Amino acid sequence: MQGRINRDILIAVDESENAKRAVYYVAELLKGISEFKIILLNIVAELPDDYFSNAEEKEKWLAEQKGKGEQILAECSGILAHSGFDDKSIDRKLLVKSCPSIGECILQEQQKLGCSTVVIGRRGISKKEEFIFGSTSNKILHSPKKCSVWVID
Repeated sequence: MQGRINRDILIAVDESENAKRAVYYVAELLKGISEFKIILLNIVAELPDDYFSNAEEKEKWLAEQKGKGEQILAECSGILAHSGFDDKSIDRKLLVKSCPSIGECILQEQQKLGCSTVVIGRRGISKKEEFIFGSTSNKILHSPKKCSVWVID
């Protein structure tokens, strides 16, 4: 007999409309089913110290980014709560870390938490931009992982 199926879902969120659409998709699809745990993840990619003229400037920028991240997490949590998820089923996680790429940081967190599903919104960049810079969704889709990936457009 097999063990319990992991039903932890990591949703990576930022300020984009596509990220919000991903949250709405999960909210509408699962309608607060209590067996699912939703982890909302917002990542503030830490910039190098030499990007700032002094430590105060860096601290101010970090405080602003954390504030924006908390607002995003609160809004997304509200969307899920409105669809029937209770507070115990929703975790909010704000990470401030140096990331080679946001996609790699999302996958590291997925592995650390052991989530069976990662949900992301497709950022809406052009094919040319995606070719030059890559994309978070592309990175997550094509990297080895032990989870399913939902890319919401």
